[in-house]
Amino acid sequence: MRNKFVKKLLLIIAVIYAPLQTMAWGTEGHRICGQIANTYLTPKARKAIEAILGNESIAIASNWADFIKSDPDYNYLSPWHYIDFDKAYTYPEMVAYLNHDTNVDAYTKLQFLVGELKKKTLSQKNKLLYLRMLIHIVEDVHQPMHAAHSDDKGGNDFKVNWFSNPTNLHAVWDSQLIDFQQLSYTEYAAAINHSTLAQRAEWQKAPISQWLFESNQIAEKLYTDIKPGDTLNYKYNFTHIDIVNQQLLKAGVRLAGVLNQLFG
Repeated sequence: MRNKFVKKLLLIIAVIYAPLQTMAWGTEGHRICGQIANTYLTPKARKAIEAILGNESIAIASNWADFIKSDPDYNYLSPWHYIDFDKAYTYPEMVAYLNHDTNVDAYTKLQFLVGELKKKTLSQKNKLLYLRMLIHIVEDVHQPMHAAHSDDKGGNDFKVNWFSNPTNLHAVWDSQLIDFQQLSYTEYAAAINHSTLAQRAEWQKAPISQWLFESNQIAEKLYTDIKPGDTLNYKYNFTHIDIVNQQLLKAGVRLAGVLNQLFG
């Protein structure tokens, strides 16, 4: 009886804990991106999005895709969050790869979601599902470890320590660096939401392939900065937080661009 109880308890812990290991940006990071995106919506897009999300803000909706991982009925959505690469690509090589990509991954599903949300006949139920997923995945692919190596599961198998706590490179970039700033998501968004009109226009005109290339290039650099087993602390935060902030900002600005194109 005791063994059955222990097994059941371990299963419950695994179900709860596993989604946390694969979240991109974590709860805080996603909300920061969503909060930034909200500031750049056109009035028409804002009204259309409110008709779909109701009282749920973009910032709050951005976490739905991670929270739903606790429901086995939605397991099919897990590969939508990332795209792994088996080598470092030049930009032309990446474009060529993506042009022939038929995998279930962040790139193919972003294309799918944009196409579906353009349809006038889409049901309200699917509008809600697809909009939540679109918001989340646009944000996801700006987290560098969501366009990283396939052989270590996007840094999940790259074990390091965050101060004295055992963790992995993926989790450091999901949550630890952001949480270390000790700001609410609204405070954080306000602190980094500074860009020129020209910057926003440049970021928004870039295709999804460019987003992935940028993230992958950062990931490749991150792999060379450290080695498995290293302890990351104050210095790692100091030398990398600007990259985190830039990616959060780009994600929010680009998300607004996509939403304005779809609904504005």
